[in-house]
Amino acid sequence: MNRNLKDRALAAIDAQRDALINISTTIHTNPEIAFQEFQASALLCDQLARAGFAVTRGVGGLETAFRAEAYGNGVGPTVALLAEYDALPELGHACGHNIMGTAAIGAALAVKNVLAELPGRVVAIGTPAEEGGGGKVILVDKGIFNDVDVAMIVHPSGRTLVVRGSLASTRLFLEFSGRASHAAAAPEDGINALEAVILTFNNVNALRLHLRSDARVHGIITSGGTAANIIPDYAAAQFSVRAAKQAYAQEVLRRVIQCAEAGAAATGATVKFWTNPSYAELIPNMALAEAFTQNWESIGVRVEPPRPFERGGSTDMGNVSHVVPAIHAYIKIVGDGIGGHTIQFRDAAVSPMGHAGMIYAAKGMALTTIDLLSDPELMARIKNEFDETVGKQQIERLGKFE
Repeated sequence: MNRNLKDRALAAIDAQRDALINISTTIHTNPEIAFQEFQASALLCDQLARAGFAVTRGVGGLETAFRAEAYGNGVGPTVALLAEYDALPELGHACGHNIMGTAAIGAALAVKNVLAELPGRVVAIGTPAEEGGGGKVILVDKGIFNDVDVAMIVHPSGRTLVVRGSLASTRLFLEFSGRASHAAAAPEDGINALEAVILTFNNVNALRLHLRSDARVHGIITSGGTAANIIPDYAAAQFSVRAAKQAYAQEVLRRVIQCAEAGAAATGATVKFWTNPSYAELIPNMALAEAFTQNWESIGVRVEPPRPFERGGSTDMGNVSHVVPAIHAYIKIVGDGIGGHTIQFRDAAVSPMGHAGMIYAAKGMALTTIDLLSDPELMARIKNEFDETVGKQQIERLGKFE
C-alpha cells in the first residue's frame, strides 16, 4: 500500500511539474523582501485553496504568513511542510526561496492526492522573513507549531545534504547620535557619531582574538554622514553575531554591545541598539534524516555526507527544531564553487538545474510525509530522539556542559 501511495504522489508531482515551475518563476521574477511577500504568499495560498486545503492567512500576527491544512481518514500525526518565499534586498532571490516555497506546496498538493487513505494531517506553513526577520521565531512564539509532530523544509544549495547544522544568530542594529558642526571652522564643537561607529568596528576587531573559533561577528555601516565638511551627528551600523550554540551567541552579543558603548563613550556620542529575533542553532533529527535520505535515494538523488568541520550560516528553522522534530535538507542546484547570496545563485534558482532541484525537493518531502503518516514506529523513533536531544540542549543552556 505504501509503495502505491508513493508512486501516486510522485506521479502527481510530475503531472504538475510545469505549473510548479511557473509558480517558482513568478515568485523569482517578483522578489519581495522580508514581511513584504504579499504576492508570493497570495499565490501559494491560492494554489492550496483550489486544491481543497483549509487556508488561514495572516497567522501569528504576520500578514504574509499562512497555514493550510488537509486531513486524512482518521487520527494521526500532523506533518508540517514549511515554505519560505522572501527575497534579499537588491539581490532578489539569490538564496533560492522561490524554490523552497514552491517545493513545499508541491509536496503538500501531492500528499493531498492520497491523504484519504492515510491517517493524520498535512499542513503547509508559510514562513515569511527568513532573511533576518525571524518569521519562524515569531510563529513558534505564537504557538503555530504547538500541534505539529514533525516539520520539514528543503533549501537549494551547492550540495545535496540531509544532515547539517546551523549557527545561532542575532542581528544587532546600532544608532549613534552626536552633534553636527563645521568640520573645518568649528570641529571642536562637534561630536562625531561616525567616529563612534569606526571605534565600534575597531573594538570588535580587538575582541575577535578572545572569541571561540565558532563565533562569527560581521557588520556594515548603514549611515555615516552626508558631507565631508560636516561632523556627522548621526551614524548607524548593523552586525550579525553568531556562534555554534545560542547561549554563547548571546554572550558574544553582549560583548559586541559593550564595544559599541565604549565607542560612544570615547567620542561623547550616545548609542541605542535593538535586535531582531534570535535564531537558535539547528538540532538535526537523525531518525527523520535517515527516512528522508532513503526516499531521496529511491528516486535517484545522491545525498552527500556532511564534511568534518562543515561551515554554514543561520536559519530560523533552528528555532522550529527546538520545539518539534525537524530537518532542514539541501538540494544541489549549482555547480561547484558557486555560493548562495550571489548573482550566479540567483540565476540558478530559475535554471533547468534549479527547476529539477525544486521537483526533487517536493518529491522528497512528499515521500517522507507518507512514511510519517503511515509508520507509527518511525514516528516513535523520531519523537524519542527529539526528547533526548532537546533535553540535552536545555541542560547545556543551563551551563552544565559549558
